[in-house]
This record gives sequence, structure tokens and C-alpha cells, in this order.
Amino acid sequence: MSMNISEAKNQVKYTVTAYLSKDETGEYLVPVERQRPLFLIGPPGIGKTDIMAQVAYEMDIALVAYSMTHHTRQSALGLPYIKEKEYGGREFRTTEYTMSEIIASVYDAMEDTGKKEGILFLDEINCISETLAPSMLQFLQQKIFGRHRLPEGWVVITAGNPPEYNSSVRPFDLATMDRLKLLEVEPDYQAWKKYAVAEGIHSSVLNYLEVKPDDFYSVRTTVDGKEFVTARGWVDLATMIRLYEKNELPINLTLIGQYIQDERIARDFAAYYELFHRYRRIYDVAKILEGRAGEEVSKQVAEAPIDERITFVRLLTDALNQEFRSVEIAEKALGAVSKIIKDHKEEITEGSTTEAAALLHILIPADREETRRAKAAHGLPAAERMKRRQVQTMLGEMESLLSAESGSAQAVIRGYLKERNEKREAGVHEASQHLENAFHFLEQTFGESNEMLIFITTLTDDKAAAYFIARHGSESYYRYNKELLFYERGQGLLDEMEAFLKEE
Repeated sequence: MSMNISEAKNQVKYTVTAYLSKDETGEYLVPVERQRPLFLIGPPGIGKTDIMAQVAYEMDIALVAYSMTHHTRQSALGLPYIKEKEYGGREFRTTEYTMSEIIASVYDAMEDTGKKEGILFLDEINCISETLAPSMLQFLQQKIFGRHRLPEGWVVITAGNPPEYNSSVRPFDLATMDRLKLLEVEPDYQAWKKYAVAEGIHSSVLNYLEVKPDDFYSVRTTVDGKEFVTARGWVDLATMIRLYEKNELPINLTLIGQYIQDERIARDFAAYYELFHRYRRIYDVAKILEGRAGEEVSKQVAEAPIDERITFVRLLTDALNQEFRSVEIAEKALGAVSKIIKDHKEEITEGSTTEAAALLHILIPADREETRRAKAAHGLPAAERMKRRQVQTMLGEMESLLSAESGSAQAVIRGYLKERNEKREAGVHEASQHLENAFHFLEQTFGESNEMLIFITTLTDDKAAAYFIARHGSESYYRYNKELLFYERGQGLLDEMEAFLKEE
């Protein structure tokens, strides 16, 4: 039975959780030889590697990922060498093997990250060479390469592409398949969208795919060869669009075609991006959020074509969601710093400013090392990286203040945290006001319309917006959410918008 990438992630997490379960003595409940590796089979570029990193991060275990296409029997099993041994009083020369590169990388990860449990992810496993196949079969069953066993606490997850996507695929025989847990994964825009929104994927990509979800994933054969577009391609393109915009570089078909390798889809998106860019120039979203937009702007939006109206609404939500993300990161960073101070309260209370500064001088590199280990273990989501950078910045600022002041270290730190909290509150107030201004503008312009519904549903889908509204509230959101949030109305508007774009 096939599933989307979100459902596959859950299955990966369930399997890892089960295999890492222990009894009261600390022994793993599922013996190594009974731990069937998962085998995710699906088209390339749909996010199989990404979900491994997400699971490892959420479970706080390590991840080692390998593509098996470049491995030979020697690199997987280890290289032979001659060793002298004595049997029955006589000396013999025997062949031994160095440790497998793959097994060695797991031990390296354990040493580097301090994590004793993790996921060993072997991608493109059905593209291994014929000479490696027997050893791979042994590994899937016994978790042994050559003479070296995978450490306990490491779960094997494998992946591969169906033969129609990769000419190097070798079909597994029954003996191999009987040692795997098979998951068939299919591309699914709605499942990917949740990840994309959480990661802040550029709104031009999300807007386009919301109208044309069939363009999310496509692989087809033409007279000129294969044309394709994948989830990986959209993510990488969205990243480059942000960087090109930041550096004021031209975003055109030449750039888009490097990531969206389907000529029709690339041209359609290029045309859409031009419209998106033009709408962003026409409508000053910052003025609207500040409540300074005039009636002429409201009238211009109200009389605009359907695609322009919906793009405008998404420009509003994109700007708001960026503010919400900033507030969330600032709050979590302040909470993390407060916890660090609380954990060392006695040393700070009893010590001088000089002693407190010396303590922070030790804690800052320790926090940096913890962050480095976390990155090495499983990577960190963008928001978590930004939070940790803010934590280190605040600790550094406190150290500088303590070094320059005399007297009570507790008073200096309390004053600094009070100032940071006031900045946080100001950010919350500003974001709340911007949200209310956006509701007011949309109400004046569209009333209780489908545009308002799109605004509500887009906010609801965004984790940062959900976090902000849950913590700080929004009377307008609660009122409109109750009155308007019906999927059928939103779907009807999207259908109308798609019909409009086809006419164009």
C-alpha cells in the first residue's frame, strides 16, 4: 500500500521507537537479527532523506546517511590485509579485513556526537553492485559487514527508486525482500506543503503550487529525453530565489530551468513569478500592516483580477508569518537563556560580576559545542539554528556587561533580561497590531469573502502563526475562524483562480 511522505515519516518513527525499546534491565527488546530494516521505495527527490533527519532530530538520536551507489565490495566490507596467527604451535598467515567504511562512520558519529543510538540510512540500496549483493543480504539480516557488527542501538533504514526512475536498479530477490519492511512512498503536495510552510519556503513557490498542485511532481519522457520536477527541485529553487532577491540578482527562466527541469512547468512558473514580483511592487504590504494604507489601495485590490487578489492575500500572510517566526524564536531563545541562568543561580547569586563573567566565559563555548554536536548528530531545523544563535549572542552580551560592571552580578543579569523581555513584549505588541490591521484592511476591502477565508486558512496552516495566536490571542482570528473556515469555500476559490490562469 502506497503512502505520502508524511505518513512514511510516522512509520519510520514508529519502527525506530519499537527497535530502541528496552526492558527493565536496559536490554533491547527486539534482537538485532529480528530487526527488519525499513525499505522506502519511491520516486527520487520526494524527501526520503529529509524525513530521516526530522525523525533523528525529534528523537534526539544520531543519523548517518550513505548513498550505496558509489560503494564497492571492498569499501563496504573493508580492505584485506595479512595477519600472522598461531594455531597448534604453528604460525600461519591469514587474511583479515579493515573495518567497513560504513561501520566506521557509525563509530565516528558516536564519538563525535556523544549519541549512542541512531539511524543508519542507506539510500539507493537497490543500485548496489552484483558483487556486493551477497554481503548486503548478510548485513540486512545480521547487521554485519565483513567481520564488523553494527553497534547496538542503531536502526537500519534503507531506500531506493523504482526501476522506471533509475536504470541502475537491480530488483531484489525474494530472500532479500523477506528481510525488509516495505513502504511504498508517493509524491503528495498537501503532505509536502506542511513541511514547506514550517520551513518558510518562498511564498511564490507555495502560491504557484497551491494553484497548480499537479506541477509539484512530474517525470515524463519526451523525444529530447526525460523532463522532470521534484520536491527537492522546488525546495532548492525557493532557497535560490531568496538569495537572488537578497543580492538583487535577476530571477528568470535561466535560473528556474536549472531546478525545474520540465520546460512547460519552468515557463509557467517564470511567468507566475513575474506577476508575483509585480504585485509585490504595486502593493506596499508594510504600509497595510502598519494601518497606513489609503482607500485607493483598498479599491485597487478589490477591483483586481482573482489571481492578483489571492497573491496579495498571501503576500500579507507571508509578511505576518515572518514576524510570528521572529517572535517565536526570540521567546524560545529568551526562555533558554533564563533556564541557563536559573541552573547556575547559586554561583551567580553568591559571586561577583567578575566571577559571573568568568562562568559565562565557560558556558558560551560549552553551548557552542553542544550545538555543533547536535548539527553533527542529526542537523537542526532553521528555526532551531536561529534560536541557538540568539542564545549565544545573549550570553555573550551578558558576559560583556558583567565584565564592565561591578557590584551585584544578579542585578546586572536581572536588568539585562528585563530589557530583553521588554523588547520581546514590544515585538509581540507590534505583530499583534499588524495582524489586527490586516484583518481590518481585508474586512474593509472584501468583507466576509473568500479572500478572508484564504487569509484565515493560510494562517491556520502555518506553525509560527498557530504558535503566536495560541500564546497571544487574536479576537479577529477567533471570530473569522469560527465564521468562515470551511474547506469547500476555499477549494471553490482555488478552482476559480486556476480557471482564470488557464484562460490567460
